[in-house]
Amino acid sequence: MPTSPCEECVMDTARHPCFDDEARSRYRRVHLPVAPRCNIQCHYCNRKFDCVNESRPGVTSGLLDPDEACEVVDLLKERFPDLTVVGIAGPGDPFANPDETLSTLRGVRSRHPDLLLCVATNGLALPEYVEELADLRVSHVTVTVNAVHPEVGERIYPWVRYERRVRGGREAARLLIDRQQEAIVSLKAKGLVVKVNTIVIPGVNDTHVREVAKETAAWGADIINPIPLYPVEGTRFAHIGEPDPRFMSELRRDVARILPVMSHCVRCRADALGFLGEEGSVMDLTKDHRVETRPPERIAVTTMEGMLINQHLGEAEEVYVYERGDQGYVFLERRETPERGGGEERWRLLSRIIGDCEVLLTSGVGGNPSRILGEAGISVVVSGGLIQEVLDEVFRHGVTSRVERPFWGCGPSCAGSGTGCGV
Repeated sequence: MPTSPCEECVMDTARHPCFDDEARSRYRRVHLPVAPRCNIQCHYCNRKFDCVNESRPGVTSGLLDPDEACEVVDLLKERFPDLTVVGIAGPGDPFANPDETLSTLRGVRSRHPDLLLCVATNGLALPEYVEELADLRVSHVTVTVNAVHPEVGERIYPWVRYERRVRGGREAARLLIDRQQEAIVSLKAKGLVVKVNTIVIPGVNDTHVREVAKETAAWGADIINPIPLYPVEGTRFAHIGEPDPRFMSELRRDVARILPVMSHCVRCRADALGFLGEEGSVMDLTKDHRVETRPPERIAVTTMEGMLINQHLGEAEEVYVYERGDQGYVFLERRETPERGGGEERWRLLSRIIGDCEVLLTSGVGGNPSRILGEAGISVVVSGGLIQEVLDEVFRHGVTSRVERPFWGCGPSCAGSGTGCGV
């Protein structure tokens, strides 16, 4: 009899290519990009996650909602009998998007009880969800721990957002480290396998990785994966090159005296599909097998001139409302939005103004308005292009990832204060 909800899965680590080198060429994995938001800012990461060509963590060519993600897994299981692992690794943090993450995990678990489930997270919001992860038989969790001393961490993280408050500097680093420790200890108490990822940043934490290994081993971590920095344009660490390969080899040998080391990491995308090292994307599958949903009756759109979806919700003084007809969507009317400056009440008022609309299409939106409108039953979709073309796509296939576009307009502020928009 298993002694914990996850013991059966833990014993099956040999089917997980990220945890067993011999499994990498025998079993496939898929990452489901259902978690776009993040609750920390790292100096090596930007928020422009939409990319077809780059191969690195935090990048995807599209997003899926939980229902789409589960149907994609259904298709993959039919096509690839050797698929053994379903993971959620972004493009943001799974637990900055707990509803989407847990809904997806529940759906996959109920439909495919044989699959291994895993998540990769920064750990900040993880402790509150350990119990449910164990109940869902999530067997493997990866936590990115780049520092175990706040004076090192503050050089990596300009801010973290926790319990609706933004913290910066050493306070932010200390909080993150404390939460990571709490999460890993709790995960091990539930019997889950824990892998620690550590980004090795020359001149920042490269001489600190051994200490990370020692400390996380004391917390109970099972394996560590030192990952060389991937310089990303537009970030604070863009000018820092990757660590020397010889240094990385020596570092892995040194750290292996403390914890088992994963040495076959390929820095997977958030939408990775296939064997480790393959360039497949789960979004390629959705292009061929679109997940159809019922077209909504009414849709609100933010637009500057009535032709394009090209206006951020926070800047919109009015929305265009369209109604579904027999042959497609037809324009119904314009509706004024509440004046700026009302904080969250502004978005509650808007939710009443467009309460008969199931969907809002906009070129950009902050976390607060998206959450408040979502709580009112209005799905906020970041999109772009000609209104009529997008509406035609929705009429034919419903609101799928094909109509979504990345929002980049808040880039500098998103990487700065962390206070969010619309308040």
